[in-house]
Amino acid sequence: MSDFIYRFIPGKGERTLLLLHGTGGNEADLLPLGFAIAPDASLLSPRGKILENGAPRFFRRLAEGVFDEEDVVARANELAEFVSGASRKYDFDLNALITVGYSNGANIASAMMLLGALKAHGAILFRPMVPLSRPPQHPLNDCEVLISGGRFDPIATPDQVNALADLLRERRAQVDVRMQASGHELTDRDMETARDWLAPSAVA
Repeated sequence: MSDFIYRFIPGKGERTLLLLHGTGGNEADLLPLGFAIAPDASLLSPRGKILENGAPRFFRRLAEGVFDEEDVVARANELAEFVSGASRKYDFDLNALITVGYSNGANIASAMMLLGALKAHGAILFRPMVPLSRPPQHPLNDCEVLISGGRFDPIATPDQVNALADLLRERRAQVDVRMQASGHELTDRDMETARDWLAPSAVA
């Protein structure tokens, strides 16, 4: 396995959540969210390896909202290899994996999907942006995605959210977009939306 700092917490259910934090976060940041939205799931939470002024991220950016796309591709493949290795080490089923990302974590999650680097059953993307300007046409037929955006988000704007949803739908993913009455920050409504979407009737 790659040298990510991470936490793995086994759960009682078959599902595993891959938790990917935002800029400046760490492997502990999204654990409370994971417990809240899927109490029985196992949790795998790595820390981003890129440091931006001391703040962990999952890939480099050139400026606010301007990504180093070559690094995005390399880091997405590296993270996917880490997750595959963790699935063997901890014996969890990649077909029952749900990727949960916030901000920078949502962007690397989107990149992994668009590149076909990691085959996850589903994804929950909080405040995502389009990570790649010309992603490959990798089919996502069996992938279900919840995007939770902020109506007043100045970073992951509604236009960015809708552009990402269009990219995923073009690749035949099933995408559910929910816009919250908030900015870039996560809210209780985000958690409730994710928990309801993850209910057995939504994603088995």
